Amino acid sequence: MSYRRSISTLGCPDLSLAETIALAQRHHLDAVELRALAHTIDLPTVFTAAYGTPTALAAWMKTAPVPIISLDTSLKLADNSAADREDFLRFLPWAEAIGVPWLRVFDGGHAADPATHQAMADTVAWWRALKKQNGWQAEIMVETHDALCTTAAIQQFLALAPRTAILWDTQHTWRNGGENPATTWRAIGSQVVHVHVKDSVSRPSAKHPFSYVLPGEGEFPMATLRPLLQAEFTGCVSLEWERLWHPTIAPIDDALNASAKCQWW
Repeated sequence: MSYRRSISTLGCPDLSLAETIALAQRHHLDAVELRALAHTIDLPTVFTAAYGTPTALAAWMKTAPVPIISLDTSLKLADNSAADREDFLRFLPWAEAIGVPWLRVFDGGHAADPATHQAMADTVAWWRALKKQNGWQAEIMVETHDALCTTAAIQQFLALAPRTAILWDTQHTWRNGGENPATTWRAIGSQVVHVHVKDSVSRPSAKHPFSYVLPGEGEFPMATLRPLLQAEFTGCVSLEWERLWHPTIAPIDDALNASAKCQWW
């Protein structure tokens, strides 16, 4: 058993889809996770401009050497409007045409309280009804980004929305939640379908009380987590190199080369 490796295109937001696929192939990655392309996170608009129709994109992807594992949307389960849901649904024709298994959504909210958990569960119920009605194959995975930054909060949410797939952002539960990643994995691993990894140090940056650094140069305990994932996980472990939000960090090629050099990931 072994996980697959992917990248989020937050790390190369200026590239086209073709250029992203080429980068992934060059670094021997197993998949790509699309968050940004051509300087925007509005992926449906990028796809329309470049390929015209979902059918045309699907035809192009048949020859692509690296698959797309996820389309990353901006929908927040805990706090969304009708307009937010409509924007999310714009991704569906593209995901269905190219057979993308996952649509990333955020948890949202600011506190892991009963009202937040119920709001998230209500959005999951809305999605499940619509998915069944339309016969869609793609599924949502919920990123541990805001309210769901501790094991307890994740488990409380899952009690209201069982079988919801989790995208575990290891940085968030580690730095924000204060949890050892090995402990978090043992508690929620059965629900995790995708993992985000990155490295950082306890030095304040312009946006955070920490600073991102090249993989292997920071404090994240990857040496502890990696053997667990290698032994127990078959999904994608995705390097989320956040260059779109932090343009002063190194190019993603540097991050991937550093990771390979020290066998960090």
